[in-house]
Amino acid sequence: MSPMNEAALNQLSPDQLKQFATELMAQLTHLEKQAQAELADKNQAIENAQKTLQQKELHIEKLTYELAYLRRLKFARSSEQLSALQMSLLDEVSDADIAALESELEQLSPPEQSKIKQQPKRQSLPKDLPRKTIVHEPDNVECSCGCQLQRIGEDVSEKLDYIPGSFQVERHVRGKWICKDCDRLIQAPMPAQIIDKGLPTAGLLAHLLLAKYVDHLPLYRQEKIFERAGVALSRSTLAEWVGICGVHLTPLADALKNELLKQAVVHADETPVPILKPGNKKTQQGYVWAYASTSFSDLKAVYYDFSPGRSGRYARDVLGQWQGHLVCDDYSGYKL
Repeated sequence: MSPMNEAALNQLSPDQLKQFATELMAQLTHLEKQAQAELADKNQAIENAQKTLQQKELHIEKLTYELAYLRRLKFARSSEQLSALQMSLLDEVSDADIAALESELEQLSPPEQSKIKQQPKRQSLPKDLPRKTIVHEPDNVECSCGCQLQRIGEDVSEKLDYIPGSFQVERHVRGKWICKDCDRLIQAPMPAQIIDKGLPTAGLLAHLLLAKYVDHLPLYRQEKIFERAGVALSRSTLAEWVGICGVHLTPLADALKNELLKQAVVHADETPVPILKPGNKKTQQGYVWAYASTSFSDLKAVYYDFSPGRSGRYARDVLGQWQGHLVCDDYSGYKL
């Protein structure tokens, strides 16, 4: 309906005025309903945001409690008579779990609330290790004002890399380029790292995880192997790296599970594993559940899930609303 001025309204007949008033009321009613719908959508969005925030706060509170519990168990005195090997393995698990929880809490916490961590002074890498220099320079050394940039210096950082059978140091050199006319500084960024500003390269972390989980080399043994190669890396540092890698690999594990659950046929089985729980002298029994694609599927994948028990709810947590054929034994827990 087009707007009308006072002169145009005076020229309308009574019937036309009545029709105009009816159309105007209809338009006002429509606008009111539209405004109410938009308000309802905004209120729903606010409610959803509040629920999400509440869930995050509860998750942060849970992780904070678990972190405090692990730290208390790690550093408190215990009357348990455990062997040095048992304590070493237990420390590795605790350090990895603590690092994983700290990394997850750091991702969940808002930047303004994140505490500035006191970074320990990094130990210099052995001088006798071979060095591989990688130079990072800007793609364009011409300033936006048209002047040519001049190199005034560089930043150098070293990463510890592992090539099967030997270590080497990656020496990253980033030149500093400046325009003297507009006093503009340009420097190429560092390539993305798994551990930001950390010592290890992706190759070293991959070797660490493969040695621990595929070759079954505990971290205390890897510590000795690295020491013989002239590199001093404590098992607590290695455990911290393992925990951080676990957090970064979680999205990949979730994506693998989602792809697996697109299959029409899935194999499933569970196996018991003994767990040395801090605070108890005896081991407890946990379970590792394996969900795998068939040998005839184009997707070759196995998804592992750990649980503290054998209840069928753990299988339901993984399978969810999946519809398909599950190949398994006659255990009642799979009968969803």
